Amino acid sequence: MDALLDFLLTEPIATTPLDDIASASARHRVVANRFDRTVDIAIAGGFGADRLGFAFLSGYREAVRTLIPDLPDDEPVAMCATEEGGGHPAAIRATFTERAGGWSSNGTKSFVTMGTFARRLIVIASVGTSPEGRNQLRAGLIEAQAPGVCLTEHPATAFAPEVPHASVSLTDVPVQLLPGDGYLDYLKPFRTIEDIHVLAATLGWLMRVARESDWPKPSRQRLLTAVAAVRGLDITVPGSPGVHIALGGVFDFFGDLLGEFGPLWELADPATQHRWERDRPLLEIAGRVRGQRLIAAWRAVGPDAERSLGE
Repeated sequence: MDALLDFLLTEPIATTPLDDIASASARHRVVANRFDRTVDIAIAGGFGADRLGFAFLSGYREAVRTLIPDLPDDEPVAMCATEEGGGHPAAIRATFTERAGGWSSNGTKSFVTMGTFARRLIVIASVGTSPEGRNQLRAGLIEAQAPGVCLTEHPATAFAPEVPHASVSLTDVPVQLLPGDGYLDYLKPFRTIEDIHVLAATLGWLMRVARESDWPKPSRQRLLTAVAAVRGLDITVPGSPGVHIALGGVFDFFGDLLGEFGPLWELADPATQHRWERDRPLLEIAGRVRGQRLIAAWRAVGPDAERSLGE
C-alpha cells in the first residue's frame, strides 16, 4: 500500500475533467485499491477530485463503508434517515414489519444523499415502541432497484450541485435487517464518521489545489499537519467523548487554515476559484449539530471540563 503523505506530495495530478458523478466514482474506485484505511481512501479520493462536491462524495462513500465494512467497495450506498419531521429518532415514521418469510419496509425518506445514483439504501425505520414509549429503531439494507422503491431526484442545490439528492418512498419493500440498534449502532455513529471522512476528503482536495496553484510550502505543510490529525482520530469508537473533543479541535484548526488560505485562492485558476466560492457553504451544513455533540462530549468527561470550556 502507498504512503499517504508522500502520495499527497508527489502523486501526479489527474487533469482530465470529471464530467459527472459516474466519472468521479470511477476515479475514486481506482485510488481505493491503493490504500487500506477508509480515511486514507477518502483523503486520496478527495485529492483525485477536481472540485469540492466530488471530494465530498469520496468522503461520504468511505463513511458508509466504515459503518458497514462488509459492503462492496464498488457499489454506491446511501444512508436514509431524514424524514419530513427531521432525523431525530422520535421523528422517524418509516416502519419495518415482520411478514411471513422476512421483513418489509414502508415509509418515506425526504433527503437521500447519492440520490438515484445509489445502488443500495441503508434505511433507518421503526419496529414499534418500547414499553417506555420510545421509538425502537433498526437499520436495514434495501436494493434501490427493488419493486416498491421510488426515488425522486431533487433539483440541484446552489452549492456543490454535483452532489445528487433525492427523496424515496418505500411500499412493501423487502429489507435485510442489520444487527443492533438502528440509532445507537448506525445513525448516531454515522454522523461522526461522516464528519471525519468528509473533512479528510476536503483536506485531500485542498492539497490538490495547493499543488496545482503552487501555494507556498508552509501552507502545504500545515495542510499535511491537518491530514495527520484527521488520520489520528479513532474511528473505531465514534461515540467516544475524546474523539468528539479532538475532532472539535481539528475543525478549529481547519477553520484557521481556511482563513490563512484566503489570499492564496487568487493563485488558483478562475474555474477553481469560482467553484470554491460557490461550494464552501457545504462545509458549514453540520456545524451546529457538531457543536452540540462537542458540548455533550465535554459534559460527559466531567463538570470541571465542561466549566473550563465555558471560561
